[in-house]
Amino acid sequence: MTVVARPQPHRGSSAPHRAEGKGGPSAPSGASAAGTGTHRPVAPRRPSAQRRRRRRRDALLFGALIAPNLIAIMVFSYYPALYNIGLSFAEWDFVAPTPEFVGLENYRDLLTDPSFGQVLLNTLIFTGVSVVGSIICGLLLGSLLATKVPLTGFAQTMAFAPHMLPGAAVGILWLFMFDPNYGLSRWAFSLVGAASPDWTTTSDWSLWAITIAYTWQRLGFVTVICYTAILDLPKDLYEAAALDGAHGWKLFLNLTLPLLSPITFFLSVTGIISAAQAFDIISIMTDGGPGVSSTTLSWMIYEEAFKKFDIGSASAAATVLLVLLLVITFVQVRYGEKKVNYAS
Repeated sequence: MTVVARPQPHRGSSAPHRAEGKGGPSAPSGASAAGTGTHRPVAPRRPSAQRRRRRRRDALLFGALIAPNLIAIMVFSYYPALYNIGLSFAEWDFVAPTPEFVGLENYRDLLTDPSFGQVLLNTLIFTGVSVVGSIICGLLLGSLLATKVPLTGFAQTMAFAPHMLPGAAVGILWLFMFDPNYGLSRWAFSLVGAASPDWTTTSDWSLWAITIAYTWQRLGFVTVICYTAILDLPKDLYEAAALDGAHGWKLFLNLTLPLLSPITFFLSVTGIISAAQAFDIISIMTDGGPGVSSTTLSWMIYEEAFKKFDIGSASAAATVLLVLLLVITFVQVRYGEKKVNYAS
């Protein structure tokens, strides 16, 4: 018996493929493109006419809604600031028809003024001590109120009351308290057998007098903000920390303060801007004196403009204050981006 072997097709033979290439069914174009590694560009879909009309309508509505606020900001904020910068390069006394351009003379006179360094130092001390002092005391008082002490509602009202008083009223109140003959200061110092200093009439104490009064006025606002922020903190974190043995100061320093970092950052930025512009308390208590011992940049601007009628010098001082606030705020924001914890 003879066995005849049938010829087997060679593996990898391309005959079928050649047949398909000559007239058989071809592969889909997408598969061919994927095999060759090339992609056909897909034309972006153009938005329909209805969608374009809706976008234009939304844009017009957005512009109409923000236009009043935008115009108000431009007219009452940015335009006065730019106009002030322009006046800082001119000499004017409110009487001349037009300001006279003098270049950098106002800045040269300001920076070479012997008293300007003292004024700048007073501004930094007044701003720094009042902001840091109000935040520290506000955190402590806010934490105390959050513990539900007796008469909490009355304590909250008394804590917030100073913030509601006008600066002039606060100045008059502290003038009486600092009076060395009849005020509360005389009684407090007599308890330790000492005489009360002349807070508002001596150069050694005048700056500290206005700093204490302003810190007391702002303390109420900071306390209420810290109190409400502490009540909003997650309770489960405190329960977990209590189970780990954290109590008292350890709990406050390691948990409460980091969680309140966004609040303290906000209070520091707004506090510096507000303190740098303080005017009414200085006007009532010390009038910037004796000499320039309690004069800040804000008070110096007032004196140059409305007492000496030197608008160019006042504008230059205002521009310096603006630049200082911008630099300090920029540093705070950059620092806050790295250190402030916004995690809830």
